[in-house]
Amino acid sequence: MLAGVYPIVVTPFHDDGSVDYTSLDRLVEHLLEQGAHGLGLFGNASEGYTLLASERTGMLQRIAARVRGRVPLVVSSGHTGTDAAVALSKEAHDLGASALMVLPPYFLKTDGEGLMHYFGAISQAVPIPIMVQDAPLMTQVPMPVPLLTRMAREIEQVKSVKVEAPPTVPKIGALHAAANGALALFGGLNGQFLIEECERGAVGTMPSSDATWLYVRVMDLLAKGNKAEAWRLFSIALPLIRFELQPGLGVSAAKHNLVAEGILASARVRHPTSSIDTAAVSELKVLRELLAAARS
Repeated sequence: MLAGVYPIVVTPFHDDGSVDYTSLDRLVEHLLEQGAHGLGLFGNASEGYTLLASERTGMLQRIAARVRGRVPLVVSSGHTGTDAAVALSKEAHDLGASALMVLPPYFLKTDGEGLMHYFGAISQAVPIPIMVQDAPLMTQVPMPVPLLTRMAREIEQVKSVKVEAPPTVPKIGALHAAANGALALFGGLNGQFLIEECERGAVGTMPSSDATWLYVRVMDLLAKGNKAEAWRLFSIALPLIRFELQPGLGVSAAKHNLVAEGILASARVRHPTSSIDTAAVSELKVLRELLAAARS
């Protein structure tokens, strides 16, 4: 099963809005050097909602060729239609995905049986694991614990859940107890409750791309039983994590941090993603420097 820190890879753009593949190459190597256990592609923090089908294909091919199996690639392949989600999932598998992260249909919403059909159709079409993305703040589709555990029992490829349904900590605890080891549980929402989620049974987290080393180090400390040091380090990062959880601004903030590190050439985002303003760039710099000091 999947476990560890799987940063959602931001999509680098040139100032003209086209995909910057050179920066993408640098970013992938940077994340691996920082200890990422896997990579998440085309999620919300990737601005996957702005990408053309041809861009998704080109990016996945390039990333898979560069990673060369060193870590798993978890590719977002949800869609508003079941047939389209199946097609996206098949393509992702063919291009090198190790697993799929799948949102439920959120335009025309369906009931529990409809969700079983949707995830079941994807499972029948691909031979790789499915991570169910439980993100009702974005989709307005609730997926209660009994439904998710039923998916684990009845749908062959459903192997994990990314829990982004606040409050995440009790839901992860309830899923951990109910699934009895059948689901690998991941946190999201930029890892804001990483420590509590791990204590309730989570085995991984999927934050943005700009502080992978921090999440890796905190999880390593927890694995070694050094909870006090994990909290000390994580507490220094919380102001930055909070800053990046501002609705619509987190992607821009992460890109500015990666530009400051020399990884990306531009912090350009695509509309309707918002860019942080000049004052926020200065505020972000303070938080970035605070965390950098804790790293040394």
